[in-house]
Amino acid sequence: MDGKGRMLVDTGRRGTVRLAWTLVLGLFLGGLLTKLVEGFIPESAPRDFLLTSIDASIGPLSVDLVAVAFVLGPVTLTLNVLTLVGVAIVAMIVRQWI
Repeated sequence: MDGKGRMLVDTGRRGTVRLAWTLVLGLFLGGLLTKLVEGFIPESAPRDFLLTSIDASIGPLSVDLVAVAFVLGPVTLTLNVLTLVGVAIVAMIVRQWI
């Protein structure tokens, strides 16, 4: 608490957590939109534009701790126009709520 009885809030950490949740939920919404377009829009130039994606991959990462060994990955991030739309929609909703 500060001298005026108000609680001090770590806005930097809260902003980082909010950003992470916005990205995660936006990526899920973008993936859902992508699946809907794949299922319902017939073959056309706009469909090809919306579904053209860029893939980024990291891994696999091997960790050997003598007693326990495991492999993580590969982790792949697929971005397309609908993924960016999903992130933008979630960001606008979060901004309205807060």
